[in-house]
Amino acid sequence: MEYFNKIAPRYDEWYNTKVGRYVDKTEKRLVFSMIKTKSGKALDLGCGTGNYTIELYKRGFEVVGVDVSEEMLKIARKKLPTVKFIRADAYSLPFEDNTFDLVLSVTMFEFIHKPEKVLGEIYRVLKPGGEAIIGTMNGRSLWFLFKRLKSLFVETAYRYARFYTPKELERLMKEAGFRDVESRGIIYFPSFFPLLGLAEELDQKFSDKLKNFGAFIVVRGVKGD
Repeated sequence: MEYFNKIAPRYDEWYNTKVGRYVDKTEKRLVFSMIKTKSGKALDLGCGTGNYTIELYKRGFEVVGVDVSEEMLKIARKKLPTVKFIRADAYSLPFEDNTFDLVLSVTMFEFIHKPEKVLGEIYRVLKPGGEAIIGTMNGRSLWFLFKRLKSLFVETAYRYARFYTPKELERLMKEAGFRDVESRGIIYFPSFFPLLGLAEELDQKFSDKLKNFGAFIVVRGVKGD
């Protein structure tokens, strides 16, 4: 947690870089294409500096952001002062059963040690029929290999991360009780092609076919009625 407190401003500024803007746009297109819930109460779990909290808020959700890093939350609160941001542990969420219509968690699962327990908490706080959307880096992607190698020489968040494959996440969600589990992925061709226009075209064309090797994967599941 101390590491994430330390890097909070730098983490937030990355979204303003050329690659950061592209990755953010590409990830959001995939994430929101998989969300079927259009309104209601939403939990942004592992909200960081509020990137997805803002997007959920804009789309009309009554959203709450949760993160363990107080420095990340300070930045998020400045962006959305009317939204509730709570410092809390994903292993023990401070909400009653059946509270949310949607739980969204993007790039948090890499940094937890007991995914089964967190998925159990997500399942608990969801309403029957509510959906969970988990976005995370793929352990089989070239992007992951590059980031992992870089972390050996420069301290990055990836040094502390655990990565999953689509099948691993699907299995974990099914074991937690979720139904209608499905996954999709994107490649991040910008890491190989400097022309972002070409990269975007390649991402859209090949990502579904190469899902198991995509850099970023999203898994969706529904809580049983």
